[in-house]
Amino acid sequence: MAKINLTEIQLHQKSRILEVGFDNGQRFELSCEFLRVYSPSAEVTGHGPGQEVLQIGKEDVNISAIDPVGNYAVRLVFDDNHDSGFYTFEYLYQLGAERDRRWQDYLDRLSAAGHKHSTH
Repeated sequence: MAKINLTEIQLHQKSRILEVGFDNGQRFELSCEFLRVYSPSAEVTGHGPGQEVLQIGKEDVNISAIDPVGNYAVRLVFDDNHDSGFYTFEYLYQLGAERDRRWQDYLDRLSAAGHKHSTH
């Protein structure tokens, strides 16, 4: 796959949606909760396969800052003080392309852990 470049990023804080656009014309709307629970940080992903940490109670999380990291990533700062994940442009694209499947997987994992997702 050719290198993907982020061409637009816009935070809609009221609806807690991050809108991203790429140089291939694709656009995605990703909720702050979705981005938080799929943070690429070690706190969420663990230190190896099967060590992922299920994030619970993130329905109301919002992004308080977006910091560029070189020409390849952004660091999203969440209002729950999580700020250690660097979202590469490729990872943001992958999250957008796989959003529906990943969201359902997250809801299934919450349910299996005995937590009910409170949808607004």
